[in-house]
Amino acid sequence: MNLCTDQLAMLIAAPGQLVSVSYIAHDPRSSAMSKQAAAYPANRGLAEEIFLMQPDLVIAGRYSTRATTAMLERLGTPVAVFDIARNMDDVRARILQMGKVLGREARAEAMVADFDAQLGALRADPAIRPRAALYSANGFTSGDNSLAGQILRAAGFNNIAAEAGYGAGGVLPLEMLALSDPDAIITGQRYGNTSRAEAVMDHPAIHALRQGRPGAPITDHDWVCGTPHVLRAIAEITALRKDMEARGQ
Repeated sequence: MNLCTDQLAMLIAAPGQLVSVSYIAHDPRSSAMSKQAAAYPANRGLAEEIFLMQPDLVIAGRYSTRATTAMLERLGTPVAVFDIARNMDDVRARILQMGKVLGREARAEAMVADFDAQLGALRADPAIRPRAALYSANGFTSGDNSLAGQILRAAGFNNIAAEAGYGAGGVLPLEMLALSDPDAIITGQRYGNTSRAEAVMDHPAIHALRQGRPGAPITDHDWVCGTPHVLRAIAEITALRKDMEARGQ
């Protein structure tokens, strides 16, 4: 019933073991596995619809559909609750947790070994780390105590939000963004042209900051969940840093 646990379950479950995923897993803007999710019936996290499926186990996120999970537990349906991932250690832990609840420990352990191997090949610690700003709708930014912040660090960047004292994240005033003078600006994915929340990214100050600075739009579906797909996000931002080095920026 949760986008991130949906994807972990699809990666680890045995054929026929998984009977439904959340409707958000079908959305290619949010889900890194929307094509795979199309093979499963979608649910909207409603207690009635989940209960009528008569599952042996329900998998949910810590902060999603609390009323549903509480009701299912009262009705005697087992529920496994997963915390969000804030760093690479959490990604490993969630993979192993999914392997345990699905009885697929060997599959999960192999996935962690592959994840570690790929992460080790990607993780960068350059002599000079460029300073980057993560900036998305409503001026939201992510600090180092977040998955996005850890993706940025693994790719070899310093995070201006961490310099400014942000932990997990929060709203970064436009004035603070301008004064921080980042080497690169990494913006959130645009979902349309009419959102007031996204209008801040069209502000003249943002356009001025972008002049002469490299940038990249975040592919949200690779950044939001603690799954092996974060490796693609790290690779994407590492390529940006290497391009900056080649240009002498």
